[in-house]
Amino acid sequence: MKFLGVISVLLIGASFARAQAPDPALMAEIRKIRAIDNHSHPPRVVGASERDDEFDALPCDPLEPTVANTITRPENPQYLAAWKALWDYPYDDRSEAHVRELLATKQRIRAEQGDHFPAWVLDKLGIDTELANRVAMGRGLNAPRFRWVPFDDALLFPLDNEALGSETPDKKFFFGRENMLLARYRKELDVGALPPTLAEYVAHVVTPELERQKQTGAIAIKFEAAYLRSLDFEPATEQDAAAVYAKYVRAGAPPKNEYTRLQDYLFRYIATEAGRLGLPVHLHTGAGCGGYFYLSGSNPLQLESVLNDARLRKTTFVLLHGGSGPFTQNIAPLLMKPNVYADLSEQTWLLSPRRLAEVLRDWLEWYPEKVLFGTDLYPGSGAYDWEEIGWQTSETARQALGIALTGMLQDGEITLPRASEIARMVLRGNAIKLYNLIDRH
Repeated sequence: MKFLGVISVLLIGASFARAQAPDPALMAEIRKIRAIDNHSHPPRVVGASERDDEFDALPCDPLEPTVANTITRPENPQYLAAWKALWDYPYDDRSEAHVRELLATKQRIRAEQGDHFPAWVLDKLGIDTELANRVAMGRGLNAPRFRWVPFDDALLFPLDNEALGSETPDKKFFFGRENMLLARYRKELDVGALPPTLAEYVAHVVTPELERQKQTGAIAIKFEAAYLRSLDFEPATEQDAAAVYAKYVRAGAPPKNEYTRLQDYLFRYIATEAGRLGLPVHLHTGAGCGGYFYLSGSNPLQLESVLNDARLRKTTFVLLHGGSGPFTQNIAPLLMKPNVYADLSEQTWLLSPRRLAEVLRDWLEWYPEKVLFGTDLYPGSGAYDWEEIGWQTSETARQALGIALTGMLQDGEITLPRASEIARMVLRGNAIKLYNLIDRH
């Protein structure tokens, strides 16, 4: 029996080793597919004196610095490959003189492309359409190449947030941003002071804001709630939530346990309205930026009571980042639920292609119809900006997909035609179906 066990281990190891290199023909097909990026933070085109402060409701740059992981450090060879693919960089080094030449090339192409530059970048990345998580869209981010996904966490926190913001330095910054965003939404809706009752708040602020977002091009809505609280949005009655709102709307910070009940109620109200409006709900799950991030609160299993709520079955939920970090294995069983999807974003710049392939294969062996491609590209700076991050994340995702499907093919789980079909589903087909997009390729 021990001998048979050793043989089994050797066979499994040999199979895994074979799958480290994707099938060349399959990989060639994967590289040709024009992808739909389920999650990103592209910058708008700005003038020389302008600054784009709307690429994220809760940007990470102002936080206490943390050390970059291996994949995102400049020495990653993928960035050198990105320079070659994007800018025709002719060198195999990063000397100061050559990088200065690179930066001049980037500046020239940006000037030549003007407002077309973001679409030019997508063409270089092999991306057909990118879902842009932004406070608002802007120059160069035009449909159908860029589709808007606004942030709605601010709607969950209408009361005094000073106590919540005092929990960590990161939350102090984040709640300051949420306060400004809610004030912006109220101004756009011509709502001055907060309404005196919860019923009036949802009638005059929450529902109109969701409808405004839909009318102005939103294709889904986004919650970064894991940066602000745990994802355990438990059932809460309207009566209890209304009592908390009425008690503290004019003065005072509500105790955390009471405020949580109001947030729980508002989240499910918003999710219900999103379903009515045909807006999938995107949720950050897994690892987050900042040295004070509460990882345990971002476990997608915390959402089970929401995902099992029969009243929310008309609402589609997308688990962004697929529980990146310690929770990726929790995703596949959750995809059994008819209204739940997951994407690869963030993992594409946290993991190597080989490691990401392991995660991806697990999901594909469960429900390939529920898996979405995503980059989570975001603005950087200088020689390592959103274009390079986009190329690195796209390349990692495609390589990982090729490795995962090749392993399944070699192990007799799928045929070559099925592997090609799944590749197209992950890279674009599933997103087209989910968001009712027109398939132009």
